[in-house]
Amino acid sequence: MPGSMPAWLGGAPREAPIEDRSPQQIYLGAEALLDSGDPREAGQQFSEVERLYPYSDWAKRAMLMSAFAYHEGGLYAESRAAAERYLEFFPADVDAPYAQFLIALSYYDQIVDIGRDQTDAFEALQEMRDIIERYPDSEYAKSAQLKFELALDHLAGKEMEIGRYYLSRGFYTAAINRFRVVVEDYQTTTQTPEALHRLVEAYLSLGLDHEAQTAAAILGYNFQGSQWYADSYALLSGRGLRPANVGDSWLNQTYRQVVQGKWR
Repeated sequence: MPGSMPAWLGGAPREAPIEDRSPQQIYLGAEALLDSGDPREAGQQFSEVERLYPYSDWAKRAMLMSAFAYHEGGLYAESRAAAERYLEFFPADVDAPYAQFLIALSYYDQIVDIGRDQTDAFEALQEMRDIIERYPDSEYAKSAQLKFELALDHLAGKEMEIGRYYLSRGFYTAAINRFRVVVEDYQTTTQTPEALHRLVEAYLSLGLDHEAQTAAAILGYNFQGSQWYADSYALLSGRGLRPANVGDSWLNQTYRQVVQGKWR
């Protein structure tokens, strides 16, 4: 079988093996792959700079770029590993906040619908909190704060989904436990108004009027103009009741904290 055509006869020049290229050549080639829309291959090429020339200045740059490229290509575990190596070697570097942000994004961008496992949401919360606390003045802190709140809302939504399932099937105590988690642990999220209303529904179904009244009182104090409060008020009125801080339950403690500002 005839060999390949020499370049001087019109054939394309053969690219040198990667081991024979300089770190700059490999790095620039990886950049070209990234620009051409092949982030996964680019990530692998950036990683080769680190492997072949671990002590070069190009290796430091390539380590962070491999994390970015892998993330762009949806290879989140690989992105996270590269970013973690960067922080291990260069914890005080000016780009350390960005490496930490990529780690957080590797979890955040895998958060799926509320019907599935929420491990990534929990991990994203922790990583975003780390950015906010460790790099409060960085350009990534504001974005981390926003994503932190969205991840928190996502987790609250998971609790609401399960709570509504139990409520619709008459498992009122189980439903109350889920809605309580939202009110106590995720009270700053958009899920809280509905959680309070669902508590009113569940407690009324169990005949626990005082708890229902207190849940409605908290709802009215914080979300008086919402449809959830209107619905809760209508439910109570239909039984000759009104929103009020009455009885002695966990909700009364919440009322004292939220409405009265008393923490003891």
